[in-house]
Amino acid sequence: MIRVLLVDDHQLVRMGLRTLIDRESDMRVVAEADNGRQALTRLRSSRPDVMLLDIRMPGMDGLHLLRHLAADPELREVRVIVVTTFEIDRYVFDALRTGASGFILKDTAPTELVHAVRVVAAGEALLSPSVTRLLVTTFAERWIAPATIDGLDTLTDREREIAAWVATGKSNNEIADALFLSPATVRTHIARAMAKLDARSRAQLVVLAVRAGLTITP
Repeated sequence: MIRVLLVDDHQLVRMGLRTLIDRESDMRVVAEADNGRQALTRLRSSRPDVMLLDIRMPGMDGLHLLRHLAADPELREVRVIVVTTFEIDRYVFDALRTGASGFILKDTAPTELVHAVRVVAAGEALLSPSVTRLLVTTFAERWIAPATIDGLDTLTDREREIAAWVATGKSNNEIADALFLSPATVRTHIARAMAKLDARSRAQLVVLAVRAGLTITP
């Protein structure tokens, strides 16, 4: 059973999300919160697998909540989906950089929302190739110059190469085909790169690779 925490300051939004999630046989809402500070309490008491998080909230907003998760070993394993009204903006980028697994729009079709919860609960990133390209184009080229990333110099050449491929939005199988490797080998290199760069999610690895200039034109 996938345990879900809803964090949004609009009660109507939470009601809609709860209705969609609780009708699925393999998931249920275990708690709700209307701000980041309340969410911290709910996180520790309900131990969710996935959190659906609004970024813009009064008091402690979603970005500050994500930073608390990143700094707390007991909460780092919670998967986070940002739920937003904007397809892509600086807040979404900052959320991915801080460790969110991906994002969905508030007007997403119900089937896509429950699919997103399952994908993130399984440890995958909720970033399509088109969204990844948009991240690269919008932020890496326009607003953010290549940055020094802690741990980057510890990556092997193969890990750097595969991190760059991850930043294209390709799946493990697609990367494996392109490099003539097995999917298991690709997964191993990705896991090692994430550990060395302290990336909480594949989406965060994408952001770190982009910021470091590790991009590839597939």
